[in-house]
Amino acid sequence: MLLLTVKHIIADFMLQNSWMAIGKDQKTGWALPLLAHCLVHLAVGMALILIVAPRFWFVAFIDFAIHITIDRIKGIFASRYGVTMENEHPWFWTLIGVDQALHHLTGFGLSIFMAAN
Repeated sequence: MLLLTVKHIIADFMLQNSWMAIGKDQKTGWALPLLAHCLVHLAVGMALILIVAPRFWFVAFIDFAIHITIDRIKGIFASRYGVTMENEHPWFWTLIGVDQALHHLTGFGLSIFMAAN
């Protein structure tokens, strides 16, 4: 769980730039920023997993698939309802919180999987 939390902090906060963060939530032109962001998650996750538990290399791809799905659903919701920080939409922080909770639950589930196998 610690490994996947560190991965998440690095990929979601340290390595995500504004082009990714804003672009992935747009009505159009969202695909490339979303893919780039999730490929960062894949790369960081794969690197850390290969160092700590190489037999679980495929977990990085599972995390990638789940991450891209969660972020796309958030992007659809944000673009459809105009949920942005700039317009001080009342749901902005709730949407961010739900997004982060789902990513952490993903890490928890994948950690249980790895610990059980």
